[in-house]
Amino acid sequence: MQQNLLDFDVAQLTAWFAEHGEKPFRARQVLRWIYKGGESDFDAMSDLAVSLREKLKQIACVRAPKVMREELSDDGTRKWLLDMGTGNAVETVFIPEEGRGTLCVSTQAGCALDCAFCSTGKQGFNRNLSVAEIIGQLWWANRQLGKDAAGSWQISNVVLMGMGEPLLNYDNTVSALRLMLDDHAYGLSRRRVTVSTSGIVPAMDRLRDECPVALAVSLHAPNDQLRDELMPINQKYPLKELLAACKRYLEKAPRDFITFEYVLLDGVNDSEQQARELVQLVRDVPCKFNLIPFNPFPQTHYRRSKPEAIRRFRNVLMQADIVVTTRKTRGEDIAAACGQLAGLVQDKTQRTVQRPAALHG
Repeated sequence: MQQNLLDFDVAQLTAWFAEHGEKPFRARQVLRWIYKGGESDFDAMSDLAVSLREKLKQIACVRAPKVMREELSDDGTRKWLLDMGTGNAVETVFIPEEGRGTLCVSTQAGCALDCAFCSTGKQGFNRNLSVAEIIGQLWWANRQLGKDAAGSWQISNVVLMGMGEPLLNYDNTVSALRLMLDDHAYGLSRRRVTVSTSGIVPAMDRLRDECPVALAVSLHAPNDQLRDELMPINQKYPLKELLAACKRYLEKAPRDFITFEYVLLDGVNDSEQQARELVQLVRDVPCKFNLIPFNPFPQTHYRRSKPEAIRRFRNVLMQADIVVTTRKTRGEDIAAACGQLAGLVQDKTQRTVQRPAALHG
């Protein structure tokens, strides 16, 4: 079977080349062709010896997930449904903005966390994605979108905020992150790569030590009682432990703040009193808040907070000198907005029913 080179981070690819009698610089050459050049054809890698090209054609390939469907929103947002085999598919979203292009990447097929307000969580957990399936989303999207007039890929920022909890697929996620950061691959700044987590505390500490990037934490409630209801993971890692982990993360983080994501649900977590409670909760954590109007999906009883409630909630935070942004809903007409990604499971009876170990009490 041919080895998919997208499955290797830099160190792994170098070791693989050594096993096949090749010097380390050959791995760096191939990395540049794959990621900087977007190339999958070994014959096109012109600075490789012909003998090496022939060898690679026999034993290796560069294979990203296949696209099942592409949708384009009226606001320019693009969503791709990517086939992961065995009846699984994940969704990847590109969001063009003034001065940057952001790709939202998935790390799992489905999600085990079952957050009450998230469409992906209602799909259930199917499996972790491989390194090739994670980095392949970026590789394929870059090839699809092409380069700008200056010769740079249009994707300047990557957020691991798609389907799944990145830190429950830790090893594959970190290998993909290293490819995003490595100068021979994509060379993105750590500040331009963001991992979003629901609060897997031990993995947050590992990420801080092994591959610190920008961190976003899904908060969504100002107290344990409500967060237990909205996010079952809080029963294992309650707010006190989570916020302590956030403070530890900042010791090595590329940014000097944590981004807290907060989906606003009408009559559930959007009162001024809850905003004041939130101010007290995070008073010792340098942070900014990203308020997210809820995006309804079928079979949910939650509703989006009213604009006036969002304004009042935001003002309480701002009066406490907290930086607040209210996320502009993008791609809503193609179900590409936050919390809406659900992918496609052709045979849900075959899904993995065992949850990752981190969820067991």
